[in-house]
Amino acid sequence: MAELRIDELVYRARHLKNPTVVGLDPRVELLPECVFGGKKDVPRAIYEFNKAIIDAVADIVPAVKPQIAMYELYGSRGIEVFERTARYAKERGLIVIGDIKRGDIASTAEAYAQAHIGEVNAFGESFTVFNEDFATINPYLGEDSIRPFLDVCKQRGTGVFVLVKTSNPGSGQLQDIHMADGRPLYERVAELVNGWGKEFIGAQGYSSVGAVVGATHPAQTKRLRELMPQTLFLAPGYGAQGAKAEDIVSGSMVNSSRGIIFAYKNDRYLRSPDDFAKAARLAALDMRRDLKDIKI
Repeated sequence: MAELRIDELVYRARHLKNPTVVGLDPRVELLPECVFGGKKDVPRAIYEFNKAIIDAVADIVPAVKPQIAMYELYGSRGIEVFERTARYAKERGLIVIGDIKRGDIASTAEAYAQAHIGEVNAFGESFTVFNEDFATINPYLGEDSIRPFLDVCKQRGTGVFVLVKTSNPGSGQLQDIHMADGRPLYERVAELVNGWGKEFIGAQGYSSVGAVVGATHPAQTKRLRELMPQTLFLAPGYGAQGAKAEDIVSGSMVNSSRGIIFAYKNDRYLRSPDDFAKAARLAALDMRRDLKDIKI
């Protein structure tokens, strides 16, 4: 098995004493005018914005998480910006978690896995496309939709975060449905994730098969930690969605998107839009202080 990216992610989080993941979810209406440079070119402005944010936080956070939908919105040029953003973040030493939430039949899942966390093979040559370290995936279609990603993880040392209990308000409509034995569905998904991850335990004690567990559900999160003791959690919901540091369990990487990248609009960090990257850094430093008791 290749060197595991999960070990690198955990090492960076411990070394920096910071479990923060910065979500790179740019929205055109919130971008400062300075990144446009007087041109009506949204993809170019997004890339300039992302570069400035990455430069501002690269030495204090272990990872970034670009959400692909925010780039697909702008077609082929947006996808190019997603790819370039991932490449630049990796050049700056950051771990890249592609928030792609893919989940489909096996042949399609194989293509997604190769494109995002693996290699594409054509005419005897291999090349990487998006070259993410991790990808978020949806388990709704069952193990045969997950296995292609696990095969790529084994070959490349990359990893996945499987949706288990998400932070959005409507998550309970399906995830909380009780099965015949009285347990909620998300517990069964957690057991599957724990099983899939057993063959991928790294030197730092965590599996390459992680879980997305929303920090907005603290009671369920504690139960899920019991069911997945060696699974690293990716915890959305902190900050803008209402979750606090005390809602986070140990072994969690904590995502913040708007709270960091658009901090220049927050009264606490209010400053000139031209200084948006400085505001993002201040917000990231505050988040690190707030999460100082979270153990990885």
